[in-house]
Amino acid sequence: MIPVPAAWQRPYLNIFKHFRVEEWKRSAKEGDVAALTDTRLKGTIYRIRGSNPASSYLQLPRAGTQSLGLTGRYLYLLFRPLPRKHFLVHLDVTTEDNQVVRISFSNLFKEFKSTATWLQFPFVCGAANGGTARRGATGAAPADVRWTCLVLDLPSILGLYLNRRYSHLRGVKLCSNLLVKNLCTSDLLFEPGVTFSEARLRDLSSRGVAPMPRELAFPVPKGENWHDLYDYIRFPSEGSKVPCNCIRKSFPSPVAGDQVLEEPGRPLTQPVTLSRAVCDRLSLVHHITSPKAVPHRCPVITGSIPEVHLAVPGPLRAVPAGDPVLEEKQRLHSAGDTSQPLPLSDGGIHVYARQRRGQTTRAVPGSEEGLVPDPILKLKTIIGFGGCSTKWALWTRDSTAVVYPCHAVIVALLLKTGEQRFFLGHTDKVSVLAFSGSSTLLASAQAGPRGVGRLWDFPTGTCLCLFKTYLQSLVSLSFSHSGAVLCGVGKDVHSKTMVVVWNTAQATRGGGVTVLAKAHTDVDIQAMKIAFFDDTRMVSCGRDNIRLWRVRSGALRSCPVSLGEYHSLDFTDLAFEEGPEREPEERALFVCSRSGHVLEVDYKNVCVQSARRLLPAQPQGNGQEQAGSGSGPGIAINSISMSLTFCATGSEDGYVRLWPLDFSAAVLEAEHEAPVSSVCISPDGHKVLSTTATGNLGYLDIQARDYNTLMRSHKDSVLGFSVEGRWKLIATVSQDNTIRVWDLTSMQQLYDFSAAEETPCTVAFHPSWKILACGFDSGVVRTFSLAASDLLLEHKQHRAAITGLTFSPDGNLMFSSCLQGTLALYSFVAQKTQVLRVLGNVVARDAGIGVDTLVVSGDSRLLAFVGPSKYVVTVMEACSLDELLRVDISTFDLHSAILDSAVKVCFGPVPQGELLVATSSNKILVLDAKTGRLVREVSPVHKLTCSSLALSRDGQYLLTAGDKVIKVWDYRMRLTINFQVFIGHSEPVRQVAFTPDQQHVISVGDAIFLWDFLAPPPVRSSPARARSPASTLLLRSDSSSEKPRDVSESPRQTVPLPLLSTPPCLDISSDHQAGFQSIFSESDKEEEEDLPGSSRVVANRHKDASVLVVGSDGSEEEPVVRPKVRQESPRSPENPANEPRKGTKTPKSPCSIRPDSYRHFTPRFKASVLPQSFSSPPAGSEALKLKAVIGYNGNGRGNMVWNPDTGFFAYSCGCVIVVEDLHSGSQNHWLGHAEEISTLALSHDAQVLASASGKKDGDSHCQICIWSTQDGACTAELFHHETQVQAMAFSWDDRFLVTIGDYSDQTMALWSTHTYELMLSTRVLEPLHDVAFSPVSHQDLACVGRGAVMFWLLEQQGAAVRLKVHRAPAPDVLGLVELTSLCYGADALLYSGTNSGQICVWDTETNSCFMTWEADEGEIGVLVCRHKRLVSGSNTKRIRLWSVATVQELRLKGPDTRSGLVLLEHEITLDGTIVSAAFDDSLEMGIVGTTAGTLWYINWVESTSIRLISGHKNKVTEVCFSPDESHCATCGEDGSVRIWALGSTELVVQFQVLNQSCQCLAWKPRPVGLWPCAVESQHVVAGYSDGTVRVFSVSRTEMELKMHPHTAALTAIAYSTDGEMILSGGKNGIVAVSSPRTGMTIHVLADHKGSPITVLQCTRKQYHDFGVEGGELWLATSSDRRVSVWGSDWLQDKCELLDWLSFPAPAGPEGLDSLPPSLAAFCPWEHGVLVYVGFGMQEEALFYSLRKKQVLRKISLPAFATSLSLSPAAPFMAIGFGDRLLRLQPCPAGDPQDYAGHDDTVHLCRFAPSGRRLLTASHSAVLVWELTGA
Repeated sequence: MIPVPAAWQRPYLNIFKHFRVEEWKRSAKEGDVAALTDTRLKGTIYRIRGSNPASSYLQLPRAGTQSLGLTGRYLYLLFRPLPRKHFLVHLDVTTEDNQVVRISFSNLFKEFKSTATWLQFPFVCGAANGGTARRGATGAAPADVRWTCLVLDLPSILGLYLNRRYSHLRGVKLCSNLLVKNLCTSDLLFEPGVTFSEARLRDLSSRGVAPMPRELAFPVPKGENWHDLYDYIRFPSEGSKVPCNCIRKSFPSPVAGDQVLEEPGRPLTQPVTLSRAVCDRLSLVHHITSPKAVPHRCPVITGSIPEVHLAVPGPLRAVPAGDPVLEEKQRLHSAGDTSQPLPLSDGGIHVYARQRRGQTTRAVPGSEEGLVPDPILKLKTIIGFGGCSTKWALWTRDSTAVVYPCHAVIVALLLKTGEQRFFLGHTDKVSVLAFSGSSTLLASAQAGPRGVGRLWDFPTGTCLCLFKTYLQSLVSLSFSHSGAVLCGVGKDVHSKTMVVVWNTAQATRGGGVTVLAKAHTDVDIQAMKIAFFDDTRMVSCGRDNIRLWRVRSGALRSCPVSLGEYHSLDFTDLAFEEGPEREPEERALFVCSRSGHVLEVDYKNVCVQSARRLLPAQPQGNGQEQAGSGSGPGIAINSISMSLTFCATGSEDGYVRLWPLDFSAAVLEAEHEAPVSSVCISPDGHKVLSTTATGNLGYLDIQARDYNTLMRSHKDSVLGFSVEGRWKLIATVSQDNTIRVWDLTSMQQLYDFSAAEETPCTVAFHPSWKILACGFDSGVVRTFSLAASDLLLEHKQHRAAITGLTFSPDGNLMFSSCLQGTLALYSFVAQKTQVLRVLGNVVARDAGIGVDTLVVSGDSRLLAFVGPSKYVVTVMEACSLDELLRVDISTFDLHSAILDSAVKVCFGPVPQGELLVATSSNKILVLDAKTGRLVREVSPVHKLTCSSLALSRDGQYLLTAGDKVIKVWDYRMRLTINFQVFIGHSEPVRQVAFTPDQQHVISVGDAIFLWDFLAPPPVRSSPARARSPASTLLLRSDSSSEKPRDVSESPRQTVPLPLLSTPPCLDISSDHQAGFQSIFSESDKEEEEDLPGSSRVVANRHKDASVLVVGSDGSEEEPVVRPKVRQESPRSPENPANEPRKGTKTPKSPCSIRPDSYRHFTPRFKASVLPQSFSSPPAGSEALKLKAVIGYNGNGRGNMVWNPDTGFFAYSCGCVIVVEDLHSGSQNHWLGHAEEISTLALSHDAQVLASASGKKDGDSHCQICIWSTQDGACTAELFHHETQVQAMAFSWDDRFLVTIGDYSDQTMALWSTHTYELMLSTRVLEPLHDVAFSPVSHQDLACVGRGAVMFWLLEQQGAAVRLKVHRAPAPDVLGLVELTSLCYGADALLYSGTNSGQICVWDTETNSCFMTWEADEGEIGVLVCRHKRLVSGSNTKRIRLWSVATVQELRLKGPDTRSGLVLLEHEITLDGTIVSAAFDDSLEMGIVGTTAGTLWYINWVESTSIRLISGHKNKVTEVCFSPDESHCATCGEDGSVRIWALGSTELVVQFQVLNQSCQCLAWKPRPVGLWPCAVESQHVVAGYSDGTVRVFSVSRTEMELKMHPHTAALTAIAYSTDGEMILSGGKNGIVAVSSPRTGMTIHVLADHKGSPITVLQCTRKQYHDFGVEGGELWLATSSDRRVSVWGSDWLQDKCELLDWLSFPAPAGPEGLDSLPPSLAAFCPWEHGVLVYVGFGMQEEALFYSLRKKQVLRKISLPAFATSLSLSPAAPFMAIGFGDRLLRLQPCPAGDPQDYAGHDDTVHLCRFAPSGRRLLTASHSAVLVWELTGA
């Protein structure tokens, strides 16, 4: 059996790329090995040449003792032998019995040779002209030898020539002389010359054949054939019947008469033909390599596996509602019935469904029908593990699936697909599981007073029989290897330990399970197993005992093992030694204990043969655990498992460890978050399954050395959940005090929230944003941003536990309630909440905690809840909390002796205006939400109180939960049987709900159940009015009789025809004008005439009413575009509503709410302001010159441009435009903006660049700069938009520039590029996201916004310009979406992306959308189209390349065409959301920008992504230079430490620490007298927010040391002058002195305790200078304006305080939002003097003399400084200020020079050791300056 490759190796593994051959860290080279660029292959190749193959080679992996561990069946080698040379290739493969075999092939070999460990194959090199090198013989490669794709079937080679089974590829050695492009392994057979479209049309994937991946494909010029240019050789062939099929060369055209061999079960894609020359080669190779006759018989190999047909049971008979007796009988029948098997993968155990014949049809009211389909729910996935115990998880025999219990359900999880199978029938939690040796029988038993066991036929999922266990709680269950005997241990009804042995031999033949023997025992038993060599023998272990058991003559007897000195150990588990069968007395038995002892028991002599104690890791340098007899606490082992070659243990410390059989040292370990409950080695020995006490299930892949988590689960009952539809997330809250967020698609846990000393009660997802609200028992309501993994806001309006929390469906409001009856209303705008109203004593105090305590109607207008008492239901107006209705539930049943109370409420469909109330008497009351009138009543609903209600979106189905069951009801109750019941939960169901897409149902209680909802989609009635996806821009006839068609879904074959008639008016409610509206009138003429002044704005009203013309007639009035809203209430004709007066500016939208689109630009918040004064240096006398900018602003949108023809490349970083030469890396910097640049636009001739930023202080409009790309001069400045500029675009003839504002501005401006005068400005009442000009017509442009594309036509007559605009709404199938990006395609095509991941294709001639497809899971913010290819970029961090060649044909041929497929050619995942992109005309290469601050070079041909520009995404916290100034280091709040090469500003290495912020760093100074600094001494030390200090080696790119000297976050760090000590300061004011050699903290100084340390600096001094011994002087500064100066002699362990300075300050910081930092530094040019800046009486810098103990002089500053650095070479101070100013101050006197270039506070500045360079930082931007005079 060929092992299944690990998931990371599927579908193929690019070996060179995965192991990063170019870095030579995981690979080795010897001799003449060089990387070259091959222009023909368009990529990198490696040339290996030399006279001796042993001296020139490329080897993978680097060391011969390592292994690649690649399990793919086929090895692909893309190579070309060097002409007239010999080459040699060695492949080391490992067999299943761990034997290493070398496979070699070379044109040096004359004949085939074979030994037990070596196969040598000759290779015949073919020539390009079809001949061979020498006929009939091997030899040197011919002069015109071709590039070859060699495919080696490694399992077939081992099986055919050595009769061995293949395990994995261990190593590869490529020896001279050859060229190699790539190496790859895969289980797929790739065929060259086959395109992806051909493969899909011919369904080759179903036969295991796939087209060549792009990374393996040789380029083929247009019109050429792959097989005419390259060789394709496969070895060996499937059989030896046809010699020329040993190695095959395929041609695209089949030739009749050729015989083709097919692999069993895997036919070839097409017949092949061979040229004469190639046949000669292949015949020769077959003759040389044919295996010699083997004298012994070969084993029979099964060619195929027989199919297993599964029996599917018919549904059970339905029963009417309200018959509890019949329901109970039905339930017991379903639980105990064994006559009908369970389906293999049917998860929905439907209890009350009746037998149906024929097709299912929709129920008709009044018919004798039940709900259809039957069943209507099918269980798909369960999130959870354990329940009764977390100890039981088993492998199937083939190691492809894992079986485990989840409360009352047994789950079989397939590892490859993640699919779950369910075994249902238990009525209580499953406590134990056991497999027979062949995995055909599965035994299970449940906990509780009814000791019931079940025996399952595992392949079919059928329950064979039930049997009584006689035990209340089983702790162990064991099957014999044959499956005939079952043994269990547990407690009986008297709580005594009892052992029971059952006979299961007759169960598979229709019989039952009988008791063979049972016995009580007084000893403790933790584990008991049947010996696999004898069904009658067992072994048990427990506290103080190990016993051997045997069944004889119906009696069960046991004898103890003599333990000697180990008699008092607590034994936990046992395992038999694996291996070939031997006599029982020779078997080894291993027993583990909580003390760490592992005992090897002599089975024959019933005594301990040997004992080992496993100890934790000892400090021996190798980091390995060891076994021995040493002292100290041992490893508390909970479980043990044995294989042929190793042993696995799971221990209380959370580790799974792998040991050799002699337990000498742990060879592999995996750490878990909790104690490991059990371990189990897979039968194939490749994986180790483990479970933990907290409910985690996973396995360790031994070959890949990787751990895979299969399942996580809550440790206690799940209280409730909330579902997010767009990102398909579910949040759950549990009694285990955690809030967890899961991915609904993969069912993997994404987030885990918990609060110290608080218990979460409720959760709710925001309907539009990735925000989660949580309520706690302390009364606090917190909102979290899942996108940023950060706490947004915290509200403390409540004083008791939160009982209810929900959002309104429109996302504008949030509600919360608590146990004290308080109700709070919040507004939710721009992802921020604000408390609007708080009411006391309105919600019932005894309503309890529940996620659905508060419910909001579907139109977000009404709020309902139970209160102020449990007998009353209250309905309020949602936006104001004004009470509208109170209904007393107790008055509806006057004949009842018990008052009925309300339990749950739920709104019905909005049009009906109904409110559902579940009561304590098990009724559902349907009320009129306006009047409170009782509409109807359903009773009884459940046996116990209904715990949850949910209604489907279409109002057809109702979900209820009660006790342990779920019911699905027909909401109208029109059927004879109106519900179906579903079981599976072992605890009461807390909540049930539909997912937002109505495709699934989720229920929670003991675990999380996901059900498929199988109801047919609702039949939509014909629309009352025709819907037009888009109207035409030109005039159309009103007499067209064509009917509108629905817009297509993604992607489809038929195309809707565009509507040619005038579209009808829109029906827009006046109460929601801020919502999704049309920006132009589609109403009739009467409404149009009611708008005064429309004659100026709207032209051609007698023509197409959907076309609106905006004109410029020279008047001062600003032309505007406004929607016209249908009037629903009477209004005065003289003063219509929403009418703008002539001559006035149209008001903005009433709510400037940021759209739900990442594509929309939002400037980063800045507290800094621009400087009031600026001392600009005279021209030509600048002392500083900006040399380089490190970083790219990932917060911008479209802020990178590249012209592939001219090579012009520019991007923005803060307020600086960086123009970079891609060849040399040199930068030019254009400074003209003062605020963050939002976007850039480059003219099509690349002569003009436009840049936009926010408005400066004092300006009322944003700034747009126009630059000449030739000289970088700013030729014009444009001001029009009031807030931010969202996007800009040049027309294709570069005559016009269009700019659009953001959601607060909502204007579009058109500029002439000749004069840069404003030609036209238009305001629209909805946000716009992107704009583009048509490449076909210079007058056409389009922009996208909320739910529509706006097509604009520019008409110019002389000086007058006017725009005709047409709004084409998005297809109805997309719902309410934001159209976020667009680009024009070939001819008349326009592509637009949405925030829900679809791409829409529009016909620009008809302005209609004719096709959509699902292109991504997230928002698409970038689209680029060239010819027949399209690139999309989204917030899922992916860029995708699409082939859209057939879209044009789909547009032209209409719905009858059979084309229209959009193919995904390739995708690349980057490091952040895609915000900008530029590609060449062929879309083969381009540059892409992400929010992570990175610009990537993308090459689709080579499938490569290379970082061009890197930067910090978050704030930079420290910068420093290396001693030789060749590099600099930066660190940031993202936890990264980055090393940059100053010459090229390229990122050299990055050290990343997750979940921590790096606050400070320092570069180790060079040793005294050593220059240049040795490479091995290059170290960087960094301090983190968790109080740790890490030392990194720059040369070895690894962390060398980690120390934890602080309990609080570090704020400052420095090396001593000799680099032998590290000084670190914390947020709590503690200063620690640590040794990097020993990792020990030598001194802890608490003088500054209570105030954060801001500066630590060291300098040299004379030994006795200042009266203090020591050669080092250092200072510490804290934020309380105190400076301490110390003298130290580290070798003598001396550290003495020299001076203590305290600087005064005023009582309160007037006019300051925050205090500036206190900073101090030693003066390099004036010994014994330090400089101090900080908050004080005056804004000044103080020079203080340590000798005179006084201030020598003061230098006035324009503001309080935020950063300070003193030049070591010249008397200069660099000072940064909060008003974005950098000042270079000469000392002691001189004119200061101020420099711009920062868009925020200059919080860092650092001089280089030589004083020639200066580093400054402003937020995430790092600027490198040069001193011109230095």
